[in-house]
Amino acid sequence: MSAARVKDMTEDQSSVSFPALGGTAIVAVGEPALLDRARAAVEATVAEFDHACSRFRSDSELSAVNRAGGSAVHVGPVLLEAVEAALRAARLTGGDVDPTVGRALIALGYDRDFDLIGTHSAPTVSVASVPGWQAVHIHRHHSTIRLATGVELDLGATAKALAADCAAARACEATGCGVLVSLSGDIAVAGHTPADGWRVRVTDDHRASVDAPGQWISLQTGGLATSSTTVRRWTAGTDVAHHVVDPSTGRPAGVVWRTVSVAAASCLDANIASTASIVRGERALPWLESMRLPSRLVRADGTVLHVAGWPADGEDLEPAGVSEEAFA
Repeated sequence: MSAARVKDMTEDQSSVSFPALGGTAIVAVGEPALLDRARAAVEATVAEFDHACSRFRSDSELSAVNRAGGSAVHVGPVLLEAVEAALRAARLTGGDVDPTVGRALIALGYDRDFDLIGTHSAPTVSVASVPGWQAVHIHRHHSTIRLATGVELDLGATAKALAADCAAARACEATGCGVLVSLSGDIAVAGHTPADGWRVRVTDDHRASVDAPGQWISLQTGGLATSSTTVRRWTAGTDVAHHVVDPSTGRPAGVVWRTVSVAAASCLDANIASTASIVRGERALPWLESMRLPSRLVRADGTVLHVAGWPADGEDLEPAGVSEEAFA
């Protein structure tokens, strides 16, 4: 979902990348000698989240919950935390980020790991209604999750960002040094920050080279996330679909923004805001300003807006004009 790339490390820092959660993980540390220890902590965290939260693994805890047909399912602490985070996202955004979009995504053809979608013929688009997050019932004391009959969860809007936060915290605890973790561009930092901050390249696609149009920024604390309507796209029937579903329609959100990048106190909060902004379209501007969340929004035509204190320095894209009414 995100589109950011970590700048090549200096002689005082070190990084490594490896496959994770259907994409690429990058782990960077301020002390090169501790890189292996940080990587091990991140890999362990990623494995836990994959087993707990993957919609594409038949043996995952989430798949067991989705198959339960209205019965309560006992789950481990990782999935419990991930679903609670998804419900918090729904409450904070008035339902614009909702984990009960699982069946809508399946109806659109996103029914397997994204890399495999192109190898199958996509179905004709059939809009599935989104039940709403109130159909999810958690009993924390008993560690159970129960879905209303017919509901399927997808945690793609929140679980990877939560995993980045948890992985960064665990790696920092294991090493005692500053750590940056990027999971396919969803970035979390923990511990001591380098003197100039963690340098990150924000682009449309986290897989792009550092020469791709975008902007270098310095990340000091918290997290960064970018939601996109351009990276995960596929043909569904006669339409082109993307993975950010508008819960009010059960269909891909209208493409006002090509990408939205947000910096926040955590990667999870950044991802909640960036995903909600894709769904909200123009309404995202006053909301991000009111929440004081530094954000970079790229319109479908490639023009860019910086709001709520996001710096304009070093931007490769053309600034977009915006009226005062947009922030009213």
